[in-house]
Amino acid sequence: MLGWLGGSRVDHPMADAKQARRIVAELPASDPAKALQEITDWLDSMNRTEGFKADRRFENLDLLDGAAKNHQRKLSQDYLNTPRQQKFQEHKLFTAVSGFWRALGDGYVLCVDQYEAGGGGSTAVRKSLPVIVARALRVLTLQLKWLLLRYGPVEPRLWKELARLYQIAEQKGFAADRVAVYPGLHGESTIQQEFLKSLMLAASSTDGLPPLRQQIAERAVAQFASAFRLSRTAEGCTNCFDLAAPRPPVRLFKGAAASTTMVYFGAGAALGELRQLTAQVVETGAIPKDINLGGTYEKETVIGTLRHLELYWSDTPPARGSERRKTTARITVVPGLNEILDVLDPAGSDALDFSEEKNAESWIVENVSDGGYGAIIPAMKTDWIKVGALIGLQAEGKSYWGVGMIRRITRDEQQQRRVGIQLLSKTAIPIKLARAGTVSGFNAGREPGAAILLSTAPDNRGEVGVVMREGIFNARDSLEMMVRDKSYLLMPSRMVEGGEDFDWAKFKVMQRSP
Repeated sequence: MLGWLGGSRVDHPMADAKQARRIVAELPASDPAKALQEITDWLDSMNRTEGFKADRRFENLDLLDGAAKNHQRKLSQDYLNTPRQQKFQEHKLFTAVSGFWRALGDGYVLCVDQYEAGGGGSTAVRKSLPVIVARALRVLTLQLKWLLLRYGPVEPRLWKELARLYQIAEQKGFAADRVAVYPGLHGESTIQQEFLKSLMLAASSTDGLPPLRQQIAERAVAQFASAFRLSRTAEGCTNCFDLAAPRPPVRLFKGAAASTTMVYFGAGAALGELRQLTAQVVETGAIPKDINLGGTYEKETVIGTLRHLELYWSDTPPARGSERRKTTARITVVPGLNEILDVLDPAGSDALDFSEEKNAESWIVENVSDGGYGAIIPAMKTDWIKVGALIGLQAEGKSYWGVGMIRRITRDEQQQRRVGIQLLSKTAIPIKLARAGTVSGFNAGREPGAAILLSTAPDNRGEVGVVMREGIFNARDSLEMMVRDKSYLLMPSRMVEGGEDFDWAKFKVMQRSP
C-alpha cells in the first residue's frame, strides 16, 4: 500500500482500466457482505492514493459504484427488515453499509476537488462534472440517512460539503440542469433536487421515527423532491440553510434576519401531493405503482409515516402539548412489557423470568411536562432502546410505577443519548384479561393473561386504556378484565398503537359482573 504513494506513475491495481474491470468481475457475487467490504476497501485505497487523474478516478468510482448497487441494497434490506437482530449482527450490517457510503462519497468529493484544483484529467472530466456533483450530493444524503438511523449527531463536514458542492454548481450555472445521475428509469435529477433531498430529510424530524419508518420517510423525500421549493427569498418556504456557515437547517420564525448567503426551502407543492397519497393509501390500502417507497410495508406503517411528514412539512409544525419545565431528578426504568408486569406484580406476572436482579436502569430527567419527560441515558451497553419502545418508570422516592413510551432519540457529539418519553399513565395497574365468557380460566397458554390498566377511571368517552401482549386486540372480541378481585366487561373501541411486544388499545367499560 505504501508503495502506491508518490511518483509520477500511479502504482495502484486500479490505475489500469482493464485490470480494474477484472477486479470488479472477480468480486464474490453470492456473498454481499464480503463483496461490499472489498468494494469499500478499494474505494478507501483509491482515496488515499495520489496521482490518479480526475477522469480515471471517476471511471473507477463509476465502476465500483455500479458493482456495489445490489450488494448494498441487500444488506440495507437485512438491516431494516430485521428489527430484533443481535447487536453484533446489527453493528456489522450498519458498519458495512454506512462505511461504503462514506468511502464512495469521499471519492466523488475528491474528484470535484481535483477538478477545482485544475489537476490532471480536469479537462477530460469537465463534461461529467454535473454528474459527479449530483452523485456526491446523493451519496451525502445517504450518509445523512444512515447517521439518522442511529439517531446520532450529523458530522459538521457533511453540511459543509453539501453547501460547497451546491455553490460550485450555482457558480458554474448547472444547478438547475437535468442530468442523468445514474442510468435507468429514475436516474434523472438536478443538483437542486439532490441538495433539497438532504435538507428536507433533515427537516423531517426523523428522530421521532423508528428505523423502518425512517426508510419510508427518506424514500418519500426522494419521491417528491421535484416538487420541493428552493429560493433565495423566504416567501413560500418553511426552513432555511446558511451556505456560508453550514449547520443543520432550521425552521423559519417570524422576524428572522435575512442574509445574502441564506437559502430558503420547504415542501412547496409536494405537501399537497403527499396529502393526496396519504388519502389514497387510507382509502385503498395500496401504494400507487408510480410511487416507490423502497419496499412493501404494512398499511398502518406507511400511513403513520406519511402523516408524520405532513406535520413537519406543513407551515405550522406540531406544537408541544404542554410547557416543558427544567428539572433534575432520577427515574428508574425497566424495558418492555414483561419487565413492567414483573415489577407491578411479581407473583402474578406471566413473565417467565425467575432471576432476582431486574433489568432496571437509572436515568437522569432534565425536563418534565404534563405529557412526559426528557431524560439522559447513562453510558451502558444497552441495545433495547429505540423509538416506540415501551418502558416502566418510577420516580425517585415513589412507590408506584407508571408506563411510558420512547418517542424521540438524539445523540450528541460525545455520544451521550437523550430521549423524549411520552407518559401513558402515571399509575399503572396490573390486571388479568380473558376472552369474554372464559374469565374463570386465566391460562397463559390459551388466554391473554396479565396486562396493564392505564386508567383509574373511564375518561369522558367512557373509555379506559389497556396495554396487553402483541396480537391480542381485535375489533370484534370483548374481553373480561379482573382487577383487584372484581370483574368488568370491556368492549373494544380502537387500537391506539402496537409495538414489538405489546398492543395499546382503548375499551369501553360496559358492565361490572356480579
